[in-house]
Amino acid sequence: MPHAPRNSFIAPGVTRFSRSVAYAKKAQYKRKQVATAPAAKNVATDKSVEVKGAKNGAKRTIPAQKASRFYPAEDVPQPKLGRKTAKKTALRSTITPGTVVILLAGRYRGKRVVVLKQLDSGLLLVTGPFKVNGVPMRRVNQAYVIATSTKLDLSAVKIDEKFNDCYFKKSAKTDKAFLEGETKKAAFPASKAADQKIVDKALLEVIAKTPFLRQYLVATFSLSKGQFPHNMKF
Repeated sequence: MPHAPRNSFIAPGVTRFSRSVAYAKKAQYKRKQVATAPAAKNVATDKSVEVKGAKNGAKRTIPAQKASRFYPAEDVPQPKLGRKTAKKTALRSTITPGTVVILLAGRYRGKRVVVLKQLDSGLLLVTGPFKVNGVPMRRVNQAYVIATSTKLDLSAVKIDEKFNDCYFKKSAKTDKAFLEGETKKAAFPASKAADQKIVDKALLEVIAKTPFLRQYLVATFSLSKGQFPHNMKF
């Protein structure tokens, strides 16, 4: 049928496609959505009118827009105001700064890494160190790690405050290059490489104090047939 709507109604108020499907069919993701705020208008809420009669004060202030005589037959639903505030994710009691954890997902799954601290977003800041097992500083959700009983004393290791969530955000240039389909990989920032070396140097001094700890961090965790993580003690 010519000029048929792309998203027709099955029943009053019920469309054939959802909002997300209609968004994809219209290819709205290719169009730049620019919303311009309308210019603020100085509209008077009240106005003065002349009133006849000497005893009526000559002038009276009334609303500029008269209220409607009618009201909706059904109550208009109002959004409920949320009074909840965002709280920092609670850290598991088995995870503290210096705890060695096993990564369960991602590029470095199976690797043993050292927890440096918890970030404001609730994610864990961990590192291999990179010089030991090739795992750089990165953010990890505590739901995807197994905490072990091995702990490092990080009292002498100072973690700079600049290592926060903003430190790991990608730049706008990287996102733009990805959207434009550039296959050339950008060079790793020299400043972040220098930061990694500083953290590694401090951790290696602590690791060297415990025999076989370096070999333990190098070894990759894996399970054999008949082994079950919930029955193990780490």
